[in-house]
Amino acid sequence: MDYKTITYDRLGETLYEYDHPTGLKAFLVKKTGYNKKTALFATDYGSIDNVFKKSDGQVMQVPDGIAHFLEHKLFEQEDGNMLDKFSKMGSSPNAFTSFNQTAYHFTCTDLFEDNFRMLLDYVQNPWLTDENVEKEKGIIAQEIRMYEDSPDWRLFFNLLDCLYVNHPVKLDIAGTVESISKINKELLYDCYNTFYTPGNMVVVVAGDVEPELVFKTVDNMIKSKEGGKPEKRYPEEPERVNMEYKEQKLRVSMPLFNMGIKDPVRLSGYDLLKRRTALGIILASIMGRSSELFNRLYYDGLINDSFRFDASVDQSYGFVNWGGQSSDPNRVAQEIRREIDSTVERGIDPDVFERIKRSHEGVFVRTLNSPDIIAREMMDSYFNKTSYFDLSRVYEELDIGYTNSVLRDLFTKTTALSVINPI
Repeated sequence: MDYKTITYDRLGETLYEYDHPTGLKAFLVKKTGYNKKTALFATDYGSIDNVFKKSDGQVMQVPDGIAHFLEHKLFEQEDGNMLDKFSKMGSSPNAFTSFNQTAYHFTCTDLFEDNFRMLLDYVQNPWLTDENVEKEKGIIAQEIRMYEDSPDWRLFFNLLDCLYVNHPVKLDIAGTVESISKINKELLYDCYNTFYTPGNMVVVVAGDVEPELVFKTVDNMIKSKEGGKPEKRYPEEPERVNMEYKEQKLRVSMPLFNMGIKDPVRLSGYDLLKRRTALGIILASIMGRSSELFNRLYYDGLINDSFRFDASVDQSYGFVNWGGQSSDPNRVAQEIRREIDSTVERGIDPDVFERIKRSHEGVFVRTLNSPDIIAREMMDSYFNKTSYFDLSRVYEELDIGYTNSVLRDLFTKTTALSVINPI
């Protein structure tokens, strides 16, 4: 069997790659001596992919939430629910739909091959009827209403509504009760047949498994299907924010806030990985737990341990955001904006940069002990045209000059603020 073996000496990791004749890519990260094994089967199809061109040339616009709806339905097979089948074999199955991908996965310690075959089988065999699609609408409608009452969820999507004018990343992943009411069996099959094609999918395995077993199973189980990679279409997004402030009242004991900046730079591959890493270091230097700003706000009682920050960068959108609980969100927002402006003016301290870079690299190396994290990050990196292990090279090459240029490029832009106040 013809597959590639790539050794990352600096990390002590070995990656096996296999190109299936259908266009499917399969990866194995061999973790010798590990009891836990993880397998993931994913498609490059998420909640933002509601306008696309089919292989026959037809351009379709489908209801919001259909990718998430389809994820739910694939677990239901004519002979029973797949969650029950995996559990009976001692494995832990799950799935998720993000803005960009839909992934099905399991972890196990025994019976890996049986579980792996079952994963590859059910994802390729949807069972959709008019009756079970209608029944699912009620289940997902309840989930949507639950998210509508979730302060953290509403806080985050209100921020995205502030940042984005047109891009569908501002829309709830599950859609709305109204949008899912328009979903039917035919639309689900259209989306499935467009996006669940081998050329648009990836298989990732992490654990103490032999490559011959993994890739032979892929050879035996993957069906040839027309399609390749579909053409996704997104609306034009201006650089300006949609609005600078949005407030909502929900049942919370203390106000919540989330601030963010929209990143208009579109990248892929190694360049995307490098920018995402630099953004994480910038955020940590300005507002990380060792920063002067965090400690001042914390000891003044303006923030608490709920404070978090993140950088989300993909090929069609990007943003940074931070927030948590605060007794005075507007004052905290002013303090943070003032510190951002000051940091842009003086640049990041070189010693701080090196310390945070080493710390973040250490976190990356520790993730290599988790087959679950490896599988998910390998998937995300592959769909963004890079490899998770390229992060090692990023940390070797990333310097303060590049990082300060990203700081000056992005953090001079308008910040938006989302607030949830108590009823």
